[in-house]
Amino acid sequence: MQGKKWIAAALVCGFLLGQGTAPAQAGILGSVVKGGAVSLLVNQFADQLNSAINTLTAKYPISSDYATKVVPIITVGDGSYAGAAQVSGPKAQVDKCQAALQLEASFFKSFRAKALIPVDKVAISGINRVQGVGVSAQIDVKI
Repeated sequence: MQGKKWIAAALVCGFLLGQGTAPAQAGILGSVVKGGAVSLLVNQFADQLNSAINTLTAKYPISSDYATKVVPIITVGDGSYAGAAQVSGPKAQVDKCQAALQLEASFFKSFRAKALIPVDKVAISGINRVQGVGVSAQIDVKI
């Protein structure tokens, strides 16, 4: 619930700041609004997304008995993306997971790396990795 309040506050601040934004900056405001909307949709439809991913993996001999949950992705790095990740692991640990932190970096002009880390808060600071939980799927939307 606290994550939803944070997202709502960010959207309100974005709208207020956007009122004095120059037209050249309008694209940035649009990205903030789209990112907030995607995050709200992820929270609203997390159970349905989780079921869809579990149905997909059950078609192949790759499903597991671990608990799963869909959480929003928080991206830090090269791109502006919003989306969701399915995390899996022991139920007690999955219940602690509130988001997946995605770190991105480019190097040597040809390589791009992404790290998806299950974390205990929807934030980019003051977070802790949730041990024993892995990211089993990713859903993203370019904004």
